Amino acid sequence: MKYVKLPDGTKVPALGQGTWMMGSAHNRATEVAALKEGIALGMTLIDTAEMYGEGAAEICVGEAIKGTPRESLFLVSKAYPQNASRKTLPKVCEASLKRLGTDYLDLYLLHWRGSVPFAETIETMEALQAAGKIRRWGVSNLDTDDMEEWIAAGGQACTTDQILYNLTRRGPEFDLIPWLRKHHMPVMAYSPVEQGRLLKNPALIALAQALNVTPAQLGLAWVMRHPDIMAIPKAGHVAHVKENFASLDIVLDDTILAELDKLFPAPTRKQHLAIL
Repeated sequence: MKYVKLPDGTKVPALGQGTWMMGSAHNRATEVAALKEGIALGMTLIDTAEMYGEGAAEICVGEAIKGTPRESLFLVSKAYPQNASRKTLPKVCEASLKRLGTDYLDLYLLHWRGSVPFAETIETMEALQAAGKIRRWGVSNLDTDDMEEWIAAGGQACTTDQILYNLTRRGPEFDLIPWLRKHHMPVMAYSPVEQGRLLKNPALIALAQALNVTPAQLGLAWVMRHPDIMAIPKAGHVAHVKENFASLDIVLDDTILAELDKLFPAPTRKQHLAIL
């Protein structure tokens, strides 16, 4: 396993597990088995949110982590922006904890920007941290200007910005990722294979075949090529988890990176941060 160091010095797996669109009763057993396999392989960073299935994904994660020593896991959840107020955030945090079957979150994120003032959300995150409900806090889907405002509102202790980032979504490289590096905040990349759409790209398929890897493995290895970027792909089946895990063995040399740059050019101007 590769690891990424958080601002407080904690090391977390560079390859974690996402849970968007997980938790349905029909697929529950298969998804729980997949999450368990990931944990066994060391993919102990698990990301979820109250939005995912309106809590169903958190319940799925809660079932998957039963019997696993809590200290070996790094659990992340996210709050709806409309719930990020002084009055509501503690309630929805408690609801997430109950669904997950845990006493605390390792990281709690504002899912995207809403109408609640940043200062109020930050103040409430700090109160939850002081109460032991969360260990760290951060944001998701905030662009560079948003991050400037977040810091100005008192958010210097932000742990990460979870953003859409993959070979076809390289916009953050122009300004957001450099800004986050300057402020010592690692990136948590969601949809690192574009919810599977990237895997159908003929050029990526051809290059992956030439390297004797799968398109998913190549895409994940590219996302994790820097030591301050984590990837949280969703995998609903054990075989998919094993495939993702094997991406950690891929070494991308300058020739391969140059070829990927040709296929998926880096941005040359500011692009609005995309959200899925």
